[in-house]
Amino acid sequence: MFAFSIKLPEHIQQKLKRLYQRYSIPRWMVFAIDNLAVFFMFWFAYLLRFNFVVEDFSPVIALYQSIIAFGMYVIFSLIFRSYSGLIRHTTVTDLFILFMATTCSFTVLFGLSLIGRILHWNQVLIIPFSILIIHYVVINVILFFLRISIKIFYYAITSSVDKKKKVLIYGAGATGIIAKRVIQSDVKSDYQISGFLDDGKRLQGKKITGIPVYNPKILDREFLQKNNIESMIFAIKDISSPEKSRIIRSAVDQGLEVLDIPSVDHWLNGQFQISQIRKVKLEDLLGRDPIQLNIKRIGIGLIDKTVLVTGAAGSIGSEIVRQLAKFPIKKLVLVDQAETPVFHLDMEIREKYPDVPVRLYLADVTHSGKMESIMQECMPEIVFHAAAYKHVPLMEENPHESIRINVEGTSIIANLAMKYGVRKFVLISTDKAVNPSNIMGASKRICEMIVQYKSQQEHNRTQFVTTRFGNVLGSNGSVIPLFAKQIERGGPVTVTHPEITRYFMTIPEACQLVLEAGFMGKGGEIFVFDMGEPVKIADLANQMIRLSGLEPGKDIKIEYIGLRPGEKLYEELIADKENTLPTHHPKIKIASSETCLTKELMEIIDEFVQNIYALPKDKLIKFCKKIVPEYTCTNGIEAVGKNDTIESEVHEIDDGDSLNHSVEAIKKFINTNKL
Repeated sequence: MFAFSIKLPEHIQQKLKRLYQRYSIPRWMVFAIDNLAVFFMFWFAYLLRFNFVVEDFSPVIALYQSIIAFGMYVIFSLIFRSYSGLIRHTTVTDLFILFMATTCSFTVLFGLSLIGRILHWNQVLIIPFSILIIHYVVINVILFFLRISIKIFYYAITSSVDKKKKVLIYGAGATGIIAKRVIQSDVKSDYQISGFLDDGKRLQGKKITGIPVYNPKILDREFLQKNNIESMIFAIKDISSPEKSRIIRSAVDQGLEVLDIPSVDHWLNGQFQISQIRKVKLEDLLGRDPIQLNIKRIGIGLIDKTVLVTGAAGSIGSEIVRQLAKFPIKKLVLVDQAETPVFHLDMEIREKYPDVPVRLYLADVTHSGKMESIMQECMPEIVFHAAAYKHVPLMEENPHESIRINVEGTSIIANLAMKYGVRKFVLISTDKAVNPSNIMGASKRICEMIVQYKSQQEHNRTQFVTTRFGNVLGSNGSVIPLFAKQIERGGPVTVTHPEITRYFMTIPEACQLVLEAGFMGKGGEIFVFDMGEPVKIADLANQMIRLSGLEPGKDIKIEYIGLRPGEKLYEELIADKENTLPTHHPKIKIASSETCLTKELMEIIDEFVQNIYALPKDKLIKFCKKIVPEYTCTNGIEAVGKNDTIESEVHEIDDGDSLNHSVEAIKKFINTNKL
């Protein structure tokens, strides 16, 4: 706003700054100063009108008239409260209010004097027009000058003491102007505004209260270095998510720290405060428009229903709970085996959703007796099955646990859902179940097959639905929190492979689509979500480093550590033999899967999961390979030679073979290995 600072010794500047921070002129004093100025400037107007020759006018009449003028200005000062603003933060609005108070006072005095002349009132009540005009001009100049001078002095003192970050504000509209005013009026602000960026050609090249407006195309490293600009504040609300993402990505690539302003409905008491400026979130870079839900369909499906959520304290489960709590459900039944997360979830639900009836159970989904007692007690009508072990490297080391929790847990909950007449069962699956390369993905594929099998039973009344999606930003143990911790420690940031890619979705996005798909399905469907374009993990690491205000390779190094057991370079949402069918929701498709279990195979799987600890790790994995032929193990176990005893006992299944043809081979495998 002002391109200069007052050159005073630093200790004096610091004292003045502290003085400004601690004290401000009281309103009564501003009121008194303003109206005393009115009184004395009226005398000055008389002297000026009569060339400072006191003998040419009556001092007594002038005194009475100055009191009348003083009284009139006091009245309108009180009406407009022109004294109420902080002088150091005077805005155009404040000056306009002051102008209205002085103008109304002048108008009334002018009108009284005119009427007095016509009606021949006492001379005291007839103020010369010339005096009124001179006084009106002088008092406006004086009061405006006092306010602006104090503001300039305040800005010069505070801006010259500390080194502030130079920032650009993207958007010269209403939000940008508000951001500018708040930043400039806060003495503790760390920002100095160097300019606006705006696409509006009518604004480009002009100045807004002294701050230039630039074309966004001017933004390059040369311009930023020349002007020592470090940050950009994004201040446009009416913009599509893809366009916002493009702008933010461009700024991040230029090395700028990018900050964002919350939407108006999140401002404190309707007022924007500088403390609300935040760094852009990683999800802002995804560039996807908000998901439009069929609230009516979901609401009808949930109204007055008892809903059970397994894995309720996990990343996905807890967000499903939050989404469900917004609907008029009868009761929420929450199941999880992790004690501390369950405790925190309980506290959150009680605080945020006190009117929602909630029952929490600390339970393992593989404990059939416990789960049956929960079913008997609560009689849920809808089940969201989110309980699962999901960490690929950990499950590669502990494949038995992956099968026990994921497969056995799903089988138990699905059986109980059928037994107790659950109307809707929604399985939360993963893209790692598609052409799986790890035991976790294979176990989830078996879960999908179990759910499909249950949906086709003759006397089944439960609608079994599967939802399949990729990674979610910020979930427990995901790459995002890991990178954040590594950046906080100063690096290095570890990436497995420079070409590895993953699909990403925010947790709320994923859970909203789970609800939509859950009440869209009629039974047996595998719903696949539109995850957008896959993201390179190396690019993600670079962007996270830049979003932290650091330079990749310079401040934080990236190290490539190689693919971990079970990891693929890229994930898939559709298997090779699957096709997709559209739904009414553009982000949800149905995967038409041909693979289906038979009753005999289902019995074999049930027997298998009940005796999994009788098998060593390698034989367990080979059994999963028989159930899921597309499973390609990457941890070296498949390197066993053809003369291996297992290979001689269990015939290999070609990719084109049906699972039904392998029943005898699997039976032989089980009998041979004494399951």
